[in-house]
Amino acid sequence: MKVFGIIPARYSSTRLPGKILVDIAGKPMVQHVYERARRSPSLDRLIVATDDDRIYRKVLEFGGEAVQTSPRHPSGTDRAAEAVQILGARESDLIVNIQGDQPLFEPGMVDEIVGPFRDDPELSMGALVYPIRTREELVNPSVVKVVVDRLGFALYFSRSPMPYVIASATPPRYFKHIGPYAYRAGFLLRFTRIEPGELERAESLEQLRALENGYRIRIVETRYDSREVDTPEDLEEVRRLISKE
Repeated sequence: MKVFGIIPARYSSTRLPGKILVDIAGKPMVQHVYERARRSPSLDRLIVATDDDRIYRKVLEFGGEAVQTSPRHPSGTDRAAEAVQILGARESDLIVNIQGDQPLFEPGMVDEIVGPFRDDPELSMGALVYPIRTREELVNPSVVKVVVDRLGFALYFSRSPMPYVIASATPPRYFKHIGPYAYRAGFLLRFTRIEPGELERAESLEQLRALENGYRIRIVETRYDSREVDTPEDLEEVRRLISKE
């Protein structure tokens, strides 16, 4: 089994246009993500998948590997699927989809999410969760909540707080979905050909497409929180943190 890291990267962004190339401590954001992900010993190959010539050229300029994909993809998952075909990955190979707007990406996340796939060849898809620490996160619809069964598989993802607790002897643990996804290459190609279902459209969460169609998602609790750059305020905070490093 080979492990491919794929960073889908598009230039447009509603709240922060061009953020993937924005300068952070002398490097574009995508370079920070790429260099951090490359530290993971679990990855055999790391590729940026983009439809934008500016991003493609910049990745090659800093010594990274990139492939050019269609501009018509509705999501990063679809872009990653095309990259899988370009790269000629085998069905059993593992694809780790890494978000390009996390310049503080922890390479240990890759190792965590890959682990279960080495032990179980039947796994198709995996995701990471991290404990929710504050009420602000719990009620924030941008923070995706997850409930997990006793075997470590996702029961549901939602933008709403869950579980709803009426009575409990002990306080419940709440989890948020963060960081990369992992897919078997063959499953990823099948997944992107499935039509979005009612739950996915209602919550705008594509992982619900897997659950709606009977596929299981293996959940791993990560040691690392994540910080995405979605707004100018996020960007300034990340710049401050990286400058401290």
